[in-house]
Amino acid sequence: MFEGGELRLVLLHLINAEPRHGYDLIRAIEGLSRGVYAPSPGVIYPTLTLLKDMELVGEPDTTDTQRKLFAITEQGKALLAENAKVVEGLLRRLAEAGEIRERTDAAPVRRAMQNLKSVLFDTLSPGVDKKVVLDVAALIDEAAQKIERLRS
Repeated sequence: MFEGGELRLVLLHLINAEPRHGYDLIRAIEGLSRGVYAPSPGVIYPTLTLLKDMELVGEPDTTDTQRKLFAITEQGKALLAENAKVVEGLLRRLAEAGEIRERTDAAPVRRAMQNLKSVLFDTLSPGVDKKVVLDVAALIDEAAQKIERLRS
């Protein structure tokens, strides 16, 4: 999803909004992409360590959580301001990935196919009348033809 340095900017953007811990950042990115992309802890935590080493983030003065929170530093804010257009593009990329998924998500079709499978197993039990089998086959053929015409 991100190339060199881009994830750092997204993390800085999110931390700028409020101090956050690693898993909160993972969930935030996943939310921005509507579930398309969730960086792994193995990517997030080394990046947070790098941001801390670069003095772009630090630990906030007060914390009432057991997890290590990261807060943006003045240097981090300056870098974020310098790269505002880049960050805007990265956030747009995450949102667009989510929009594409929503447009192309076939979950309703998978659900309908499972429903069809269940009904077929129930209806076509051993000893079913031959006419029922032929009627079911005709219905499936009709549905296939209608679906094929959707592409035209």
